[in-house]
Amino acid sequence: MTTKQIDYCIELARTLNFSRAAENMFVSQPTFSYQIRLLEEETGFAIFERSGKGAALTPAGAQFVSFLAGMRQDLKRAIEQGQNFSARYKDSISVCMSVRQSLYLLPEAMRLFAEAMPDVQITPVFQYGNSMEMFLRGEADVVFALKEQTRQISGVQVHDLFESRIYLITDRDDPLAEKNLIREEDLYGRTLMVGGGSPAALQTVQHRLISSGKIEYFNSNDHDTTLTNVAAGRGVCLAPGFLNDHSGQFAWIPFDCSESFSCVLCTHREDRRDSLREFLSILNGLYRDAVAFPL
Repeated sequence: MTTKQIDYCIELARTLNFSRAAENMFVSQPTFSYQIRLLEEETGFAIFERSGKGAALTPAGAQFVSFLAGMRQDLKRAIEQGQNFSARYKDSISVCMSVRQSLYLLPEAMRLFAEAMPDVQITPVFQYGNSMEMFLRGEADVVFALKEQTRQISGVQVHDLFESRIYLITDRDDPLAEKNLIREEDLYGRTLMVGGGSPAALQTVQHRLISSGKIEYFNSNDHDTTLTNVAAGRGVCLAPGFLNDHSGQFAWIPFDCSESFSCVLCTHREDRRDSLREFLSILNGLYRDAVAFPL
């Protein structure tokens, strides 16, 4: 299957007329029809039904063309990105973080890095739930992780980034938002949202609070749902500081507990590029200087 055949197929599906489609693709009708026939022979099923009035998509053909259209758009974007990259950059570093983590300091790190190494591109990659798997498949050069996630992984270089504590998230109008530190008794009589894939250290704190019998709770599917419930006044929640996007929408108040999270960046052990080392140094410095902010 060639890109030309894909384009011919998509155009015929749009016009449902061989003559018009061939004219639009600037080829003769026999050439156009021959390429469509070759494509159908390769796929092993009829994509179009021919008639004296033109062409019609078969049910299988309609499904096939919908996939082709999406694939062609992906290919177009890949080509455009490749053209942009080849015109400006000699190398690229892909960084996998969640949106909330990256919105805080990654843009500034990218700006500073561009000043130091303008011929190397930093490419953010956003994944939810499978970022480490993506990194291990070689689809990212750098991944944000908790140190506990890296202990059984080989071939990885772990770079300490910062220690993240636990915070209570409330609506900014909540009376608890006026406090500088939240203690367990401050939550008595309140509703605490739990679950949503919480890290082990956070689950420990949640279970300890719930076991007091003085705090109501309900399960929330994920962090986005939890924040929506907080905004709706349905409760409060505990969260690691590294999830703070610093948008100012919510109050993040330190919670009085010993549990915390060791946040790290992982790179592939064999990746010893100077550009990668420079980028890690910049990002590490930004996090080190951000100690005054909730992390």
